[in-house]
Amino acid sequence: MSDKFFFQGRQTPKPKHESYGFNTKRVAKFGTSDNPLSLCVGSIEREAEMNVLLEEHQLCANIEVNPDKAENIADFEAVISKPVTTKFEKTPNRNEACICGSGKKYKKCCG
Repeated sequence: MSDKFFFQGRQTPKPKHESYGFNTKRVAKFGTSDNPLSLCVGSIEREAEMNVLLEEHQLCANIEVNPDKAENIADFEAVISKPVTTKFEKTPNRNEACICGSGKKYKKCCG
C-alpha cells in the first residue's frame, strides 16, 4: 500500500543545491578586466585607434600587433553591436485627449 495516506511530509528530502541565490551560473562579461578581449592588429597605428575605441566603450583588451597575421577584431565588433531595444510611443485610450492637440477625444478625432 502507498505511503501517501499515512505519511505526512516528504518521503525523500529536498535535494541541497551547490549554490544558492539569483543567477548563479552567469558567465563573465567579455571586455572586463576579469575577461579581456583578445585582438590582433597589423600595425601600431591601428593599435592606437583600437585603444581609443576601447576607451570610448569602456572595455579592456589584450592587443597583439603582428603584421604577418590577418586583423582579428571580431570579438570587439560583437560586443559593440548588441541589439538595442526599440520603444514605441503609447497610443492614447479612446476617451483621452487626442495627441494632435485638437482638444477632442481621441475616438472622435484621430481614432
